[in-house]
Amino acid sequence: MGISSKISLLGTETAFDVLARAAKLSASGMDVINLGIGQPDFPTPDAIVQAGIDALKNGHHGYTAANGTQELREAVAQDILKYRGVPVSADNILIMPGGKPTMSFAIELFGEAGAEILYPNPGFPIYESMIRYSGAKPVPIPLLEEQGFSFDADQVLSLVNNNTRLIILNSPANPTGGIVDKRQLEKLVDGLKRWPDVYILSDEIYSRMTYDGQQHVSLLSFSDLRERLIILDGWSKTYAMTGWRLGWGLWPEHLVPEVTKLCVNYHSCVNAAAQMAGITALTMDQSPVNEMMYAFNERRLLIHQRLNDMPGISCVLPKGAFYAFPNIQGTGKTAKELQDILLNEQGVASIAGTSFGSFGEGYLRFSYANSLDNINKAMDRVDAVARQLAKG
Repeated sequence: MGISSKISLLGTETAFDVLARAAKLSASGMDVINLGIGQPDFPTPDAIVQAGIDALKNGHHGYTAANGTQELREAVAQDILKYRGVPVSADNILIMPGGKPTMSFAIELFGEAGAEILYPNPGFPIYESMIRYSGAKPVPIPLLEEQGFSFDADQVLSLVNNNTRLIILNSPANPTGGIVDKRQLEKLVDGLKRWPDVYILSDEIYSRMTYDGQQHVSLLSFSDLRERLIILDGWSKTYAMTGWRLGWGLWPEHLVPEVTKLCVNYHSCVNAAAQMAGITALTMDQSPVNEMMYAFNERRLLIHQRLNDMPGISCVLPKGAFYAFPNIQGTGKTAKELQDILLNEQGVASIAGTSFGSFGEGYLRFSYANSLDNINKAMDRVDAVARQLAKG
């Protein structure tokens, strides 16, 4: 008797594989610059760290309610009102150990044999992985460079049929840095009136990470969707808290009991001290977030310019998150080939676009969550490879 065959349906995140390979090369003595992993390089703000320490010292080390503490859920509700302008009930918020549980639970609720789930491609790889694991058919929504890595609402609607249970959207997006155009969102929401049983999972984990004065447009602002909309967000990117494993989901009221059962079965509850720190993050002075975003913007402009100065490489200006997604087709190498050349020969860690889906071929993802000096040094090395390839 072997293990369940379902396990073979699970994919993985190449970013963690590249991280391990980069660490091994670094341990061997190579000077490695990691532009692969998607996490802020800033420390968690002091006030948040202190709140976590104080919580442990004050005895907050036990179980909490499966859906999270009342205080934290109320703080999230106030944060949603502040940044999305929509009043919500704390009862509809479930605190999760990171962003993935909201994603996975939504897919589990709607995924089964015969069902179809739409997801962005290129997109976060766990979308497709969990859809396959659920038994549903993954249907890609192509995100194309010529559309600014947004989508065409008419094309998305053309993919919806009687088997469609869930549509996953992500804006600002990993890996492209793209933002879905508000007009396309409006057209999509209007078209979905014909499909009242189709639910939407809106992954808004990068909602605070936009540039050039652009405001995040949350699907929560469309009242027609409220009873079939799931919002995913959290602390990991905005507050440099990736390892704290703290996220939240906003769910339609009728789904809350079902998701709460999944929480009880999977993880019982979220780390109590982390939840106390999460309250501080949302209620403290937000200047550390603003300072981090100022730095990311400087890095964004630098990496965009450097990439566009290279032969065989072009890059659209990222509108959100902290990723550049350059087109490398002019180098004559596949995404995986160039990823490996840069890592093995130059010590620059990046992620092949194909790690995010088939529509990622011909692209690399660089995270600019690194210092200006390191980005410049890494771009010098990428430039050297690009010029060597251009010579043939």
